[in-house]
Amino acid sequence: MRKNIVVLSGAGISAESGIETFRDANGLWHGHDVMKVASPQGWQENPKLVLDFYNQRRRQLLNVTPNIAHDTLVNLEKIFNVTIVTQNVDDLHERAGSSNVLHLHGELLKAQSTQYFDLVYSCLKDISLGDVCEMGSQLRPYIVWFGEEVPKLNEAIAEVIKADIIVIIGTSMQVYPAAGLISFVPKNTPIYYIDPSPAANDTLECADNVTLIKKNASLGIIDLVEQLSKFSVV
Repeated sequence: MRKNIVVLSGAGISAESGIETFRDANGLWHGHDVMKVASPQGWQENPKLVLDFYNQRRRQLLNVTPNIAHDTLVNLEKIFNVTIVTQNVDDLHERAGSSNVLHLHGELLKAQSTQYFDLVYSCLKDISLGDVCEMGSQLRPYIVWFGEEVPKLNEAIAEVIKADIIVIIGTSMQVYPAAGLISFVPKNTPIYYIDPSPAANDTLECADNVTLIKKNASLGIIDLVEQLSKFSVV
C-alpha cells in the first residue's frame, strides 16, 4: 500500500532557483519594511507601493525555473502519495509537475478582489490601481498578509494528520501558524528535516522520530530519496 508523504516546504527550496528568501535578519523584505508591503495596514496606507512590490516579485518569478529539489519531489509521486503544503507563493512546485500542492500563504500568479474574496483570477502581468474585478472592486495580490487568517490551514492540518511520513524542506518551522502544523503530526511518524540553517526548530532536533539532513534543498533531497527507499513498495 502506497504511503502518504506530506512535504512542508519553505523559502529555502526556491532560493536555489533564484528567488530571494522571505526576509533577512534586520526584518526587511527585499529592502522594504515587511509591514509596509505585507499587511492590510500597509495596503490601506499605500496600495501603489504594495502593488509595485508584488509586481516586481511576479516578474522575477516568471524568469526562474524549478530546481532539482522540486523535480525530485515530483519523482516521489511514482512511489508515494505526495501532498506538498508550502509556505511559498511561487508556482515552482506546480511547474515542476507536482500534482497536489496546497499554498498556505497564497499564490503570486493570482489576483483577488479586495471586497469579494471568492473572486480570484489568474494573473501573469502587473496589477495596477484601477484594475478591478467583475464586481468593480480593486484587485490585490492573492497573498495572505500578516494579520490575516490562513484560509487553507485546516485543509493542511487534515493532510498532516493522515501522513505516514513528513518531509520538512527549506524552512526552519518557526513562523506561525505554519509552524503549528508539527503539533498535528501523528505520534512516532517519521519526520525528515532538510535544512542547513542553525535556526532550525530545536524541539524537532531533539525528537527521536526526526532524521536531520543539514544540507540545502538540492543536496539534502538526494539523501532523502536514499532514506525513503526503505518505505518503497515493490
